[in-house]
Amino acid sequence: MKPTDIKNPEYFHKVVDCQYACPAHTPVPEYIRLIADGKYTEAYMINWESNVFPGVLGRTCDRPCEPACRRGRVEEKPVAICRLKRVAADYKGDVKQLMPQAPFKSNGKKVALIGGGPASLTVARDLAPLGYEIHLYDEWHKGGGMMRSQIPSFRLPEEVLDEEVNYIIDLGIHTHFNHYVKSMKEILDQDYDAVFVGTGAPKGRDLQLPGRLEADKNVHIGVDFLASVAFEHKDKVGKKVIILGGGNTAMDCCRTSRRLGGEEVKVVVRSPFQDMKASEWEIEDAQMEDIPILNNMPPKEFVIENGKLKGMIFGKVKAEYDENGKRSLVPTGEPDEFIAADDVIIAIGQDNSFPWIERDLGIEFGKWDMPVLDKTSFQSTLPKVFFGGDAAFGPENIITAAAHGHTVAVSMHLFLEGKDIINERPDPMTNLYRQKMGIHEWMYDSAVASDVRYKVPHESKTLTLVNRKVEVELGFDEKLGFKEAQRCLNCDVQTVFSENLCIECDACVDICPTDCITFTGNGEEEDLRTRLSAPALNLTQDLYVSEELKTKRVMVKDEDVCLHCGLCAERCPTAAWDMQKFLYNTTKAHQLT
Repeated sequence: MKPTDIKNPEYFHKVVDCQYACPAHTPVPEYIRLIADGKYTEAYMINWESNVFPGVLGRTCDRPCEPACRRGRVEEKPVAICRLKRVAADYKGDVKQLMPQAPFKSNGKKVALIGGGPASLTVARDLAPLGYEIHLYDEWHKGGGMMRSQIPSFRLPEEVLDEEVNYIIDLGIHTHFNHYVKSMKEILDQDYDAVFVGTGAPKGRDLQLPGRLEADKNVHIGVDFLASVAFEHKDKVGKKVIILGGGNTAMDCCRTSRRLGGEEVKVVVRSPFQDMKASEWEIEDAQMEDIPILNNMPPKEFVIENGKLKGMIFGKVKAEYDENGKRSLVPTGEPDEFIAADDVIIAIGQDNSFPWIERDLGIEFGKWDMPVLDKTSFQSTLPKVFFGGDAAFGPENIITAAAHGHTVAVSMHLFLEGKDIINERPDPMTNLYRQKMGIHEWMYDSAVASDVRYKVPHESKTLTLVNRKVEVELGFDEKLGFKEAQRCLNCDVQTVFSENLCIECDACVDICPTDCITFTGNGEEEDLRTRLSAPALNLTQDLYVSEELKTKRVMVKDEDVCLHCGLCAERCPTAAWDMQKFLYNTTKAHQLT
């Protein structure tokens, strides 16, 4: 193998698995260390720079960082990264003074943002300090988009959302609330220099089954149901409620129904339990509220008696998988099952909807009626129009929408400066610096604690199930937050090897607790992976290979199982191993000035 190019910013980025997995590439270990040190305000601001909504995401994030967490390789559960983000938000000080302060010197250019969700708000947060006049359009009376309309208050209190939305609105954003944009042409006819579309995926899918039209009065589409509850257009449901679907929207719908008077609320899913799309913790919270989940039961028919919904009939299936893992749902031959219901909520997915964008403007649409976009810049075929969030490539999540917002802000700024938005796009900012303060003294300490993941306290069901605005999760207090933060393995502090200092004494090999270091003859990667102290089986994680040593061997470290404990550097008699903190920040628009 060729020696590893550790100067490539993406190499060590990939080793910081949690940050690499985060769509916004938030410096996770950096802010967790600050939380452990009681520096909540500083931890909040690191999050705000990357993901914009720490208080919101600390409660609602889909947590792509956690399955990637290195702690999950030595224990059953990863670090509670999401909930630690909330600790920073809950215990922060006055952060407003640390944010850009409006008014800003105008650069003479105007930008329209269609939709008030996380993607649009991120674009506004990045462009406003650069002097752009930002106009935000949204059909609701406040900003937040799907964060406000589709996430129930018992998961995301309104005051938390308002605070973080207002941090952005207070940057001098011109808001046009209660304004549904029904024509892109009307927007383009105004004097905007660029337009961003962040309208989400607002159309919930329906089910066309026998009896659907006759039952229409008591059948609700999941995303519309949640919005109606959020804006207090709906405050009750029938006593017997069926939720169709196994995603996060279905979990929010069933839990909301319990709070609106549903006494027998059932979730019915056509797939097996292990194939449900809902997050593990969302399913657990629904089950804690005594909501049964019935699996392998595809809906077949709405049952109507005397013009009124009585319930639904479901089939029985089992899942069979072929050699490629493709699933088929095969009838079991068991009798169909009738489940009584006063209301049915359909939560089987969402689609994009752009009826307001005329098709003669130069904006091309492709498969599934989605806009044709450059995947690097998110620019449409009409150069001044950009898309982001769920409106760009389909339903995702808040953290992805924020990441899109940062990307689009860079693209828009380069475009409006007359620059090449692909070739003049700056690389991420990275830094790598030593953690040693003296011969035996380090700034860095990473004892590998064996603590299992701490549980987040919950409010009593006697309070939460009678008031939909009572938050269920109470969050970690400062003591629990500290203990959970201690579980982080600090995988952004990298083991950096200097072959010219190595005397090949193998002290590092002897002391390594995971056998991740090997000195051996070089070879092709496939061969080399089988000759290490512990075979490197995870092909998605790179090997760290040194230049050739004096004995013609090379040092090979399996990044997959390294705990970044620093024992190799402490044990090395010649300082051939060094611990160096790696900081990776994605490019933001304000860094282009």
